[in-house]
Amino acid sequence: MGSLEQLIIVTPAKWPDKDWNQLPDGKHLKALVHRAGREPKRQILQSRLSNRLATGITLGRLPKATEAIRIPGFYPLLRFAGELVAAALQDNPHKLGLTALGLSPHESANLVRAVVLAAAAHRFRLPKYQSSKTERSRTLTLKVFGLGKHVNVRRSLAEAEATNLARWLTAQPPNRLNARTYRKALEQMSTDNDWSMRFLNEKQLHRLKAGAFLAVAQGNPGAGAGIAHIRYRPGKTRECPTLALVGKGIIFDTGGTNLKPFKAMLDMHHDMAGSAVAVSTLLALTRLQVPFAVDCWLAITENRLSGGAYKSRDIVTASNGTTIEVIHTDAEGRMALADTLVLAAREHPELILDYATLTGSCVQALTERYSGVFSNRDALNQLLIDVGRESGERVWPFPMDKDFDDDLKSSVADILQCTLDGSGDHIHAARFLQKFVPDNVPWIHMDLSASSGKSALAQIPSGTTGFGVRFSLSLVLDHGEALKKAANAITN
Repeated sequence: MGSLEQLIIVTPAKWPDKDWNQLPDGKHLKALVHRAGREPKRQILQSRLSNRLATGITLGRLPKATEAIRIPGFYPLLRFAGELVAAALQDNPHKLGLTALGLSPHESANLVRAVVLAAAAHRFRLPKYQSSKTERSRTLTLKVFGLGKHVNVRRSLAEAEATNLARWLTAQPPNRLNARTYRKALEQMSTDNDWSMRFLNEKQLHRLKAGAFLAVAQGNPGAGAGIAHIRYRPGKTRECPTLALVGKGIIFDTGGTNLKPFKAMLDMHHDMAGSAVAVSTLLALTRLQVPFAVDCWLAITENRLSGGAYKSRDIVTASNGTTIEVIHTDAEGRMALADTLVLAAREHPELILDYATLTGSCVQALTERYSGVFSNRDALNQLLIDVGRESGERVWPFPMDKDFDDDLKSSVADILQCTLDGSGDHIHAARFLQKFVPDNVPWIHMDLSASSGKSALAQIPSGTTGFGVRFSLSLVLDHGEALKKAANAITN
């Protein structure tokens, strides 16, 4: 322990005075706690040992809610771990220690996994392009003491790596991650991870009659847009995918002909977050060597303003033959996803899970703390809530009643792209997307209102969050039987 630069110590909210002597410099720590009060507002205190390295101490007393430590990934535990780690990493240490006292082995294991996720998130550096040299984060070694049993963190490390990949891709400037460089990055990832990949370019999509996607892409200043199809097949099998991950990859969104105002357009390089979450989830499943086949479909384009951009009242035809009356060109995400969902469904997956930063109305409904979920299986709703609670990536399901379709009736086409007034747009967008998923294919749509935020979210610092990766892994890995049962229920 003498080589540590920082040590995190976690105790229950109420820690007996007689037990402080179990801790390094316990007498001093006990005095700190007494000065702060028995039940202080601050649950994290800091000090230093009087050893050669003046090891920093970050003392955290667990929130009173005991379920926060009993359930792995539960939001309060992840948030607590994030605050602990943020305090402990202020001096950019190389060696970090963790010990917990007064907890059961199960509770200690949950704490360790939460700290691993938090340390990976806080030590990770998002892209920066400053000409002056900035301090680089040192490699972090985490040593755990006194748990009494081995804790397997392989899953947590895979989750952390994938979440950080989603954050990194989402944060890339739009001139660095454009359609061509995104494609090259995906091709390199496919090579590195033994995935097979094909890229359906605009010419190929014309042959597939993917008019909804192409309507968005036609306003771009150059070619390069397309739909990436990546396959993970364990053991080189050729079977149909158990899971299809579909992501909205609008790498910059001006709003098109219905141009966004400045503030609404400023961070629209984040509009490809859905695709980042989809491919990052695939990476985590690959790292964990899941025994089932997975497809990943990414709709990659910009939504630009030009003389050739699509317009309100245009009529376009999607690849399943559905005709669409365009209302608002800034509702481009659902257009790009429509054809992508059709293509994904043709591979006969057992479940389609799509991700998109689709609507501002979902942020208005849930803030940036939750994401919205929608499904063509009502029986999935409670499971989705439970998975969100357990993973710490909280979601809320919205109604998907058929009569919402009344608002999308067109007098000249099969369906309106969106309504004129925009009320309930997150629900109408989901009902629109459902038109492009066959009834016999279970489908979940995630509207990523929590993909970025101005404040920390659970263990993730402010900014891009990578929300959706851990939720998806928990859904398919921890709740497979319940998922299959609910997915086979009667369609809406």
